[in-house]
Amino acid sequence: MREIINGIFYVMRSGCPWRLLPSDLPPWSTVYRWFAKFRDEDRFERINHALVMLDRERIGRQSSSTGAIIDSQSVKTTEAGGPRGYDAGKKINGRKRHALVDTDGRGLVLEPYPASIQDRDGGGLLISRRIFPFIQRVFADSGYAGEKVARATLIAVEIVRKNPNQICFAVNPRRWVVERFFAWIGRNRRLAKDFEATIDSARAFLNAASVMLLVRRIARGS
Repeated sequence: MREIINGIFYVMRSGCPWRLLPSDLPPWSTVYRWFAKFRDEDRFERINHALVMLDRERIGRQSSSTGAIIDSQSVKTTEAGGPRGYDAGKKINGRKRHALVDTDGRGLVLEPYPASIQDRDGGGLLISRRIFPFIQRVFADSGYAGEKVARATLIAVEIVRKNPNQICFAVNPRRWVVERFFAWIGRNRRLAKDFEATIDSARAFLNAASVMLLVRRIARGS
């Protein structure tokens, strides 16, 4: 089982097709079959949930966060097909990865949608899942402005706006945490684009990337 997990993480980290797994790992068909099983059972999502609570308790914080930051990342898809849409703002035909992270940057809820879904619509669906029920306040950019998100989730949504005089890049309070999370998971070449034919597979790899981050954080901090 350890080698099967290594095979899944190898595909995620290297970005190689399943059939090109190295010969010293289990057969690609076996590794993919177990990945599909974990995906269909939401196993990576549940592991990520447990590791988030474990890592927060490790540093002396409550297991469930009361504050969170939300943002989205638009990425192109490939010829693999599957649900996709056009993000007119970013001029990208593909999917949006919505991420809800805690104030230290741990991935709480990760969900891909077609890029045509507006942030305020996808954000409402994301927060309303309430996997972490004690969240009281969510920080977001202006794409989540309006009452739609707050009304759908019954959680206070605070919009962190850019400085009106800002011309070039600047680090904005709170929002940089989720941007850093996207940079962390972007080190995995499988996530350079959305190569998956299904939303479920895309979600599984997002949670697997978060699991890898948390495992390393816990191992180095113990």
